[in-house]
Formats: sequence, C-alpha cells, structure tokens
Amino acid sequence: MTSNTNSNRKYYVTALALYFAYFILGIASSIMGQYKTEFAKAWGASTLANGTIDVSMVVSVIAAYGLGRLIAYPFAGPVSDRIGRRISGFIGIALYAVFFFGMITVHSMWWAYAIGIINGIANSFLDTCVSPSVMEIFPKSASIANLFTKFAITVAQFVLPFVIGLVASAQMSYRVIFIGCGILMIADAILVLVLPFPKQDKATAEAKTTTDKPKHRFTPAAIASILIGFTSSATFMIWLNCNQELGASYGIKDPSILQSFYAVGATVAVLLTAQFIHMGLKETTVLVLYPSISIVMLMLCYFINNPVILYIGSFVIGYAAAGGVLQLATSTTIGFFPDSKGLATSLVMIASSVANYAVLSAAAYLTKVTGADAPRMIILMNIVITLIGVGLALIVKHGGRSTRTSAASGVES
Repeated sequence: MTSNTNSNRKYYVTALALYFAYFILGIASSIMGQYKTEFAKAWGASTLANGTIDVSMVVSVIAAYGLGRLIAYPFAGPVSDRIGRRISGFIGIALYAVFFFGMITVHSMWWAYAIGIINGIANSFLDTCVSPSVMEIFPKSASIANLFTKFAITVAQFVLPFVIGLVASAQMSYRVIFIGCGILMIADAILVLVLPFPKQDKATAEAKTTTDKPKHRFTPAAIASILIGFTSSATFMIWLNCNQELGASYGIKDPSILQSFYAVGATVAVLLTAQFIHMGLKETTVLVLYPSISIVMLMLCYFINNPVILYIGSFVIGYAAAGGVLQLATSTTIGFFPDSKGLATSLVMIASSVANYAVLSAAAYLTKVTGADAPRMIILMNIVITLIGVGLALIVKHGGRSTRTSAASGVES
C-alpha cells in the first residue's frame, strides 16, 4: 500500500492541473449568465417595450452548451478509453480556450451559438478525462478525489462574482476575464500534454471479454432514475442562468452576488451530502428530499418580492439543487445497471444534456414573449419541472429497489 501511494505521488501535479481545468470549467459554465446584456448588445439585440435589452438570444446560446454535450458524449468516452485520458483532456481544455477567445470575438448570434456548442463539446471531453484520471491517481480515495471535481467548480462559481466586481471597479472590459481564462487554459493544455498520467484501468474492458452479456434492467424505476438526470439538472441550470434578471426585477443593485450565495450552498452541500451518505442516509431519500426543498424555496421566491428572499433562495437552491442530486441520480442508476456502469452514467448525463438545451431554450422563448414578466414565469416553469423530479424520485424510492451504492459511484462530476 505504501509503495503504491509513493508511486502515485508523481501524478499529483497532474491531478492539480486537471482540478484547475475544472475550476475554469466552473467559470465557463456560468459567466455567460453574468453578462447577458453585454453580449446581447454585441450581437445586435433589439430593445423591448419596457426599455430593456432582449437577452433571449444569449439564453439560447447558453442552451447550446447542452447540445454540444449531446453531440460529443458518444465520442468522448471512446476517445478517453481507447486513445487515452491525456488526449481527451487536451481536446477538452483546448476547446475551452477556443470558447473563451471565440465568444468575445464573434459579432453574430449564430456564430456565438456555434461557440456555445464548442463549450459543451469541451465539457464532454474533459469529463471523460478528469473523473477516471483522478480516480486512477487516488485509487484508495476515489470518491473523495472525484468529489473534488465538483468542489473545484463550486469554488470557481463563488469566486467569479468577486472577479467581475474587481474588473468593473477597475473600469476594464468584461472581455478581460475571457482573455485571462483563455490564456490559463492554453497553459493548462500544455501541462496536460507533458505531465505523466497513470496507466488506465483495463479491468472493466477485460471483464467484458470474459463474462456474459451485461443485463440491462430498464424497469420503471430505472427509467425514472435516468430521467432525474433531466429534472435535477434543469432545476439548477435555470436558476444559475436566469437569476440575474430576477434579482434586478426585485431591486438588487448587483445581482451577480447571488452567484456567490448559490456557490456557497452548492459547496456546503457537496461536503455535507457525502458525509450524510457515509453515515447511512439513503441516496433515494436525498433524491426526494432535496428537490422538495427546492420547490418550497422557488415558491417563496415567487410569492415574496423582496431582495432578501433571493439571497436566501440562491443559497438554498445551490444546496438542494446543485449539491449532489445529479450525482446521486447517477449512482442510483448504476445500481440498476451493475454490469454496465458506463452505460448508466452516459444515460443520466445525456438526460442532463437534454435538460441544458431544452429548458434554457424554453427560458429564452419565455424571455422573448413575456418581456418583463419573464423572470417570474421562468420560476413557475422551474417549479413544475422540479415537482416532476420529486414524482420520479418517489417512483425510484418505491420501485422495488432502493439502491445504496458506495460514495465512489456517486460523485461523478
């Protein structure tokens, strides 16, 4: 055990480089939502009747992120498994650099849409590199290693509003953040090319050649568990990308601060939920409880038109929606497909990608047709989707199989 630990120390810098890539991924996944008005103006958006800029096209571009993930997931996994983690990671990081530089260069919504798709493709390739790599670097603490990928994202989303504030106070363009992140990703891509990677675990591939055909259990509970990938992702994606306009309509002068409350909630949840599961709380219980909390909070944010409720709501939504429900849906689905963990993970993540594209496209439509009422209409849409998620979780919980997988299965990024 000691020799194995010592031999893996040479990969620790590699792990740091991969975690850093996820830190920048956290910025990439939320920064567009912070600068909707600026991008809308750059792409020639029209002015609405109430005098505000129509930001629906920016929400559509953000939705393209999910489309990119859908396109890439069938290819990213095989590249990582057959060609290597290094290549998959390099492709993902390099494409993120393209995203950061490209988004501030284009002046057309359709070119920006293409860049948004690249963002999603980058995420898919990075996912298929980082999660297996850090688990291979830290085999004795695989669950904790994978948990820190989520932790890196939430820390980035906490820091981002402060960076935005510093850039604004220095009277610099928002493009400075994009340029800085692009440069950092280029440097990280070079590191991934030269740093050592551990040998890939071939056990799964060998097992497939020596065992019977895997048995897939597409029971109602299994299908419901997969579909939670859609509903759980929709809850936090809608809030993450549409809370700025809601905050402004409720009188918050700097709505970007809501992002920090959201990120703190998600960070606390990642740590506490892992501890609760370790102490014996069932994953299926969390799948019911957390979305229920989100529904209550979303309803409070709808009925109470006060800035304070949004600060509280951002923390609670960060905790209950973004702090592990998607990851636990993945682990629960794996329980239905014990011989096909990769298939189970892919199915949940594809559902998540569909959510990213579909619900944000719907939010863009609502923004266009309802104008000033859009933020509250989007809350109602979020409540309905999250309520469906609770129903799906109840099907899973009472579907004849309450799975309890290890933490290692339940903390995918």
